[in-house]
Formats: sequence, structure tokens, C-alpha cells
Amino acid sequence: MASKLHVNDMVIILTGKDKGKKGCIISFKKKQYVIVKGINLVKKHNKPNPKNSSAGGIIIKEAYIHISNIAILNIKTGKPDRIGFKISQGKKVRYLKSNNEII
Repeated sequence: MASKLHVNDMVIILTGKDKGKKGCIISFKKKQYVIVKGINLVKKHNKPNPKNSSAGGIIIKEAYIHISNIAILNIKTGKPDRIGFKISQGKKVRYLKSNNEII
């Protein structure tokens, strides 16, 4: 089955510490986890490695979010929406279920 969410889709966070925030999908991991730009920021402590000439320190980066905790954003209404599939001009396309608008 085709994935309902794709890279560069605008999504809204439904649960967790970043609930209500909006962002763009950067990448997927095993089709169930996504990284959203600027959301779910965590601090990662790195040791210095003289072999690679990398300095140690604290790095702030995005962590993965489960796909069930996000929903696609309907830009016209500003609310989360559901995605469906239909055949349009011989191609399978995604559409928003609230207003039948093709994505």
C-alpha cells in the first residue's frame, strides 16, 4: 500500500510536548517514524574524537516521531486532516478527505 505521508508534506503534531506545532517532514525511518523540521528537539552529548578531529559538546537535533502522532495539515483551514486515495486521469493521487482537494 502506498504511504499517505511523503517527504516535504506540512504536518501538525497531535500529541506530546510539541502538540499543535507545525513543520515539514524531512525523512522517514522504516515507514513508521518521521523527522519533522524543528520539532521534537533533543540534546545529544558527543565526546571529542581526535582521530576524526571532531570537537565534543552538546548538539541539539531533531528526533524521530511515530507516524500516529502526526497528521497532514489542511492549509486552507489550518487544522489536521485525513488522506484518501482516488484515481484521477489514470493516476492514483492523494486527496484531503474534508474538502476533496488533491494534494
